[in-house]
Amino acid sequence: MSDTLLTKREAGVLTLTFNRPEKKNAFTHAMYEAATQALKQAEGDAEVRVVLLTGAGSVFTAGNDIGDFMEHPPAGEDSAVFRFLKALVDAPMPVLAAVDGPAVGIGTTMLLHCDYVVASERARFHMPFVQLGLCAEGASSMLLPRMAGYALASELLLFGEPFDAATALRAGIINKVVPDANLQEVAAERARTLASRPAEAVRVTKRLVREPLRAQTHQVLAKEGSEFIQRLGSAEAQEAFMAFMSRGRK
Repeated sequence: MSDTLLTKREAGVLTLTFNRPEKKNAFTHAMYEAATQALKQAEGDAEVRVVLLTGAGSVFTAGNDIGDFMEHPPAGEDSAVFRFLKALVDAPMPVLAAVDGPAVGIGTTMLLHCDYVVASERARFHMPFVQLGLCAEGASSMLLPRMAGYALASELLLFGEPFDAATALRAGIINKVVPDANLQEVAAERARTLASRPAEAVRVTKRLVREPLRAQTHQVLAKEGSEFIQRLGSAEAQEAFMAFMSRGRK
């Protein structure tokens, strides 16, 4: 599929590995395109019963590659990042995630659309949208309050400070915390177990769980996307991005 998105299919499990460890697996436009294509292809493949998301090099993802993001900013609902999020929302098969190390920005919000998430003890989560002059994305403004409660969701989104796996568990973002060395083994076992269940029963059950909020989730994605695009052009965001890039060059 791409050298920055590795794919492996085994025993009904399609593993998608974000593979830019030298850049902490930060997402580029090409990675979003590849991940969306992989999810869409999996939809029509009866051999794929489960998708497992993970990252190379003891990192899940540092979120957007800011340089690439500034070169390819989202300009509408058909932008690569939004199509990736929509593909996650609409995935008929269960999507699992194994989170090790940093999960920044969309690296955290994409987990809200996963059906089972296991994290290592060293996993760290971060939604720094406000610090970057931006706003909540990935339907987090709706889903996170439902999962975590308004108090914790407001704290995590408004302050935008990093938080640990124990807090992510309390917020309902993840299902389980395991020792670092056991993460991939546990994630693979959960994926294989789910892939061994009756496939149609699994898909129907996922649909019944997710369907009541699916239309609203798409509406919120569109609203957040519109606000996000406007914020990208703001003086606050431009100043924050320039400061970020300047720090990176030092």
